[in-house]
Amino acid sequence: MRILMVEDDQNLCRAVSDQLKQAGYDMDVCHDADDAAFYIAEGAYDLVLLDRMLPGCDGLTLLKKWRKKKLTCPVLMLTAMGGMDDKVEGLDAGADDYLSKPFDIRELLARIRVLLRRKGDLMLEPDTVWGDCKLSQESFSFTGPYGTVRLSKKETLLLNEFLKNPGRTLTREFLFAKFWGPDSETEECILDSYISFLRKRLTAVGSRLSIVTVRGRGYRLEDRE
Repeated sequence: MRILMVEDDQNLCRAVSDQLKQAGYDMDVCHDADDAAFYIAEGAYDLVLLDRMLPGCDGLTLLKKWRKKKLTCPVLMLTAMGGMDDKVEGLDAGADDYLSKPFDIRELLARIRVLLRRKGDLMLEPDTVWGDCKLSQESFSFTGPYGTVRLSKKETLLLNEFLKNPGRTLTREFLFAKFWGPDSETEECILDSYISFLRKRLTAVGSRLSIVTVRGRGYRLEDRE
């Protein structure tokens, strides 16, 4: 799970980031609204920890902009503004939870687990169906006219993204950021390998679906019927 922390207190950022990394989360941090907008545009996060008082643009305004742009990942606001009116205002702006500073790291971890569990439950509810194929995220299985194959978790997540966006070009930058993280040290060519794996899976199940290369941009799922 990848978390973005938007907080101008760099000491707090380091302390929280270290604790969350020890708990097994992948972390990115930034300290102002401009950098946060850049990171969020990559669409790569499962959860955002957002400070309310940021330089340049306050967190509440930033959150409202994100929700208008259909950002769906959970947002937990971390702020010194802990009055009841402040909390109501934050939740009404689109926050999924609101935690006042100072806070105990154990409570933060518990709230993160709850938000990610809710998100995971929503992600795994339906199978993804398009064209002549069905993908089950729960069993990592992919079914087409010729039968069923098992996928790795990464293959499942990547293929699900294509099946949810048929006919839409998914850029290399978007795919790499979403599934490996914008600051990942993994070579970007690993994406090419996974696209090759998915094409072989489509062939193995006898699907008419095809992942085509959009030169200079990325990839698109098409139905050849």
